[in-house]
Amino acid sequence: MKITEVRALTVEELVEKIETAKAQYRQMLLNHAVSPLENPSEIKKVRREIARMKTILTEKQNAN
Repeated sequence: MKITEVRALTVEELVEKIETAKAQYRQMLLNHAVSPLENPSEIKKVRREIARMKTILTEKQNAN
């Protein structure tokens, strides 16, 4: 998800997307522990996406 798309979301949508991404991240870690993923760099991408969304969420909450 691009940063412009993240900025266009509302606070409620951001919270929902963050929770979904966290669940995906935990599932990827579990799957990777059991059997290695084809592309382990996807774990890093999801973690960074979560961080980006959290940063935008904090910006939006502090703006209000």
